[in-house]
Amino acid sequence: MKKLTIDRHIIEISNEDKVFFPEDKISKGDLVEYYLKIAKTILPYMKDRPITMHRFPEGIKGDSFYQHKASDYFPGWLKLSRIEKKEGGVVPRVICNNRATLVYLANQACITPHTWLSRRDKPDYPDRMIFDLDPPERDFTQISWAAEILHEFLVKELNLTVFVMTTGSKGVHLIVPLRRDKRFDKVRSFAQSVAEFVAEQYPERITAKIKKGETPRTRLLIDTSRNAYGQTTVTPYAVRAKPGAPVATPVHWDELSDDQLNARSYNMTNIFRRLAQIEDPWQDMSEIKQTLKHAERKLQDIITT
Repeated sequence: MKKLTIDRHIIEISNEDKVFFPEDKISKGDLVEYYLKIAKTILPYMKDRPITMHRFPEGIKGDSFYQHKASDYFPGWLKLSRIEKKEGGVVPRVICNNRATLVYLANQACITPHTWLSRRDKPDYPDRMIFDLDPPERDFTQISWAAEILHEFLVKELNLTVFVMTTGSKGVHLIVPLRRDKRFDKVRSFAQSVAEFVAEQYPERITAKIKKGETPRTRLLIDTSRNAYGQTTVTPYAVRAKPGAPVATPVHWDELSDDQLNARSYNMTNIFRRLAQIEDPWQDMSEIKQTLKHAERKLQDIITT
């Protein structure tokens, strides 16, 4: 059994040769090495955020499960935060602020860590608002078009700064950094109003909610449901449990017009070449703290005129 000493903690890497991505011959040991190598880039996006672990003990072809609560056997040096549940009680959740924790979770077959949109000290006050663009099919042309439409509205009409990320799955996430001055219910209500207004302008191509009986779905969904207490989003630079080991990747807005770009363009291998050539597009996000006060007023004026 391989042992790694990271941040003065000894982590025993078990079953490192077990194949997690059969088509790509990527092993559990490769996953551990990836997270160790990407740690400097990914950790700022995880800092002080409760996480949910998407675990695949037998790799992506086997059964998986989402784990919210820290296991009793987790080592004492892992940072935990007791987060209240809406229905009452508390759950000890892992806080991943260092390389040792990140590697330990990878060794637990956590292929994809998902993070809250809020931090542990003010869990009901998000510092991120998310718009999840979910296409009916993997048609990235439709996704990039809708992302530009939504981006233009948020920036030009509501004067908000917006970031974008390919998810490593099907779509993209638009992220609006926030000052922590509104609870989730207020943020979600605003996001849904924006989504509904944009969808009304393009009713044949965009929807803000799935209608019963709309099968197959033909319109792109602007999903705002993740803007809620306890909901999570894929962490930037996290690996997705898909063939090719794609990685959720922040991109610059002008990259969306690249015909070669899609939701799974970047993976465990080529992401490091990208980071060597292009600075992280989200590296300054934490410095932006926007209030929705003026944007709410502008949105209401637009809706009522």
